[in-house]
Amino acid sequence: MATDGEEQLIIPVPPSRRSWMDNINAKLLAAGLIFGIVGGMIGTVTMVRFFPGAIPTDKKQLIVQENSAVIDVAKQVSPAVVSITSKTVTRGFFGNVQQAEGAGTGMIVTSDGLILTNRHVVDDATANYTVITTDGKTYPAKVVSKDSVNDVAFVRITATGLPVVKLGDSGAVQVGQRVVAIGNALGQYQNTVTDGIISGLSRGVVAGDSSATGTSSEVLQNLLQTDAAINPGNSGGPLVNLGGQVVGINTAVAGQAQNIGFAIPINEAKQLIASVESVGHIVRPYLGVRYLAIDKQVATQNSLAVSSGAWVQPGTDQSPAVVAGSPADKAGIKEGDIITKVGGDTIDATHSLQSLISKHKVGDTVSVTVLRDGKTVTLSTKLEAAPAS
Repeated sequence: MATDGEEQLIIPVPPSRRSWMDNINAKLLAAGLIFGIVGGMIGTVTMVRFFPGAIPTDKKQLIVQENSAVIDVAKQVSPAVVSITSKTVTRGFFGNVQQAEGAGTGMIVTSDGLILTNRHVVDDATANYTVITTDGKTYPAKVVSKDSVNDVAFVRITATGLPVVKLGDSGAVQVGQRVVAIGNALGQYQNTVTDGIISGLSRGVVAGDSSATGTSSEVLQNLLQTDAAINPGNSGGPLVNLGGQVVGINTAVAGQAQNIGFAIPINEAKQLIASVESVGHIVRPYLGVRYLAIDKQVATQNSLAVSSGAWVQPGTDQSPAVVAGSPADKAGIKEGDIITKVGGDTIDATHSLQSLISKHKVGDTVSVTVLRDGKTVTLSTKLEAAPAS
């Protein structure tokens, strides 16, 4: 190194020699890059071809986990899912014998043969019903109770030691959650398994009868919407979360639409199961009003002051807004009231009036909060048993 007052000798590299060395370095660098890229590609192909499990990816893991979960659910729940068939024999105008057949699904809820299904699956009092279990055994079935409020019914077979479904919490279900539907699709394909997601909560539909007459219908509310395929014959089967717990009872499809099915939340059936087990028939509390669940669209169309709640709709002589002599009538609930709370629970998109009433027992005294003429009024009523169907 030069210091102050000294001269530093610099020997320049000839231009031709500098260019030659630069070319050699560039070629070596390029060759190294090419060999590195080719080697990496060969290594990757080799790993994918011969060691596929050695390269985990989030997508691959997710697919494997979901597929495995659906398989596990099907294995776990299917043994407790049964097919329910019906046969009705009638005589025609000229005395000829005619036989009508139907099919649906049910789920075993007690090991001694109590089966939960839809009311419309077993609503023909003249039919003979048969239950077919997954092992191919057949049992004559007796309809023990039908719900007068919701599309729920129970049948019983004489058997012991049967596998049973596990009941989940439908109140914890979220939109986008993956679910599995199991049922006797089209009355031909026993224990068909389909999967999808929860597409919506607290839906309301007008469900028509798929029987030969096709003349009856009913309004069902607070339903779970799913895109898991639900077909005729699936009615009464379980809608199950990936933990193998039943969160809904498959009930209806939306007309000619694809991938729009509906299920009754299982929480609305838990009290019914308990009552059938204890007294042999459904005992459910009821309020006794004809209502429409309010959302933003209903509120706008009817100029209502709130966007949630249960609107006690104007009734008719055949279908009054408030049933005479009912708990609602005794509490002073009137046509046009908007019920906003039951006890301390608020009615909203995921908590319907019916589901909140179902949380209580016959004989319970509960407060009911209503909005009437712009004022909030709190009433009290003692819940009574719903009339038998």
